[in-house]
Amino acid sequence: MADQTLKKSLTDAMKTAMRAKDKATLNAVRLILAEIKRIEVDERIDVDDARVLAVLDKMCKQRRDSISQYENADREDLAEQERFEMGVIQSYMPTPLSDDELEGLIKEAISTSGAEAVKDMGKVVALLKPKVQGRADMGAVSKKIKALLA
Repeated sequence: MADQTLKKSLTDAMKTAMRAKDKATLNAVRLILAEIKRIEVDERIDVDDARVLAVLDKMCKQRRDSISQYENADREDLAEQERFEMGVIQSYMPTPLSDDELEGLIKEAISTSGAEAVKDMGKVVALLKPKVQGRADMGAVSKKIKALLA
């Protein structure tokens, strides 16, 4: 997959799911491809892997929010559907960073940016985001940065 883009992998997965008559996977992959296509049309660009990862990351966050809302409303059937879609989405994302790896990247970004206080957090996030996109929850990353800068 080294020379194959994420977008191409998703298109191939859609074709495979169609042939296998796997409707659930097909629908999940189509959701991802539709969002990528929407961005390409709206912004008149061809998305690269970094942008696809950002889309996947955002879609996972949306699924997490939906799951908690469905569980609170006792709609386990809908929560299960969201969990399945999130599993499909996550299968196209890189392996998540361990806490130690993430902390190391944060410390490196803090020293590189020269950040000394929470007000300098933007500099740290700007350096970190391309490295951790799709591999760590940015909300959790922000909390760790604040803790280290406080």
